[in-house]
Amino acid sequence: MIRVLLVDDHPVVREGLRGMLEAEPDLTVVGEAGSGEEGVAQTRALAPDVVLMDLRMRGLDGVGATERILTFSATKVVVLTTYETDADILRAVEAGASGYLLKDASRADLAGAIRAAARGETVLAPSVAGRLVNQVRRPVQQTLSAREVEVLALVAKGRTNAEIGRALHITEATVKTHLLRAFGKLEVSDRTAAVTTAMARGLLS
Repeated sequence: MIRVLLVDDHPVVREGLRGMLEAEPDLTVVGEAGSGEEGVAQTRALAPDVVLMDLRMRGLDGVGATERILTFSATKVVVLTTYETDADILRAVEAGASGYLLKDASRADLAGAIRAAARGETVLAPSVAGRLVNQVRRPVQQTLSAREVEVLALVAKGRTNAEIGRALHITEATVKTHLLRAFGKLEVSDRTAAVTTAMARGLLS
């Protein structure tokens, strides 16, 4: 039996997923969690084979929960979400998720993805796979400057604009300018997406 933990902040979604999965002879739902924090705790307590992880939840989101789980467990995490933006996909993959499925997946596709993840395979919804490949392979139209790379590297370490300014001996306003230019070159709109996109394209180590 493949042991599955459901992590979603909507009880009705968890109930529906449980019903779908319990109908499969080789899958069993061993627990449910309504938040990222609870999902981490339940994974530690129950040691499931696969976690079905919602992406956007209050507090610790699905990406953060996935990162934490994979620091102490060999459990496979499959993201199950209604969102398929490039930034969301990249963040989930960078966090170590074994799969990325959309909530309109059929019972057969969902069960198949759980089995594949349990075998150590990576599973992506077809539309997600295409977007991920395009995002990673898309060439940067303009090269990031050395200073923009330095700024993004510090963003990746969790530094604030003020901290980055002090570290690089530039004003906070100049930090913001470098970030905005990097956003434009990477075709993103926020700090997290800028870092994940730059990493995916090999611009940050």
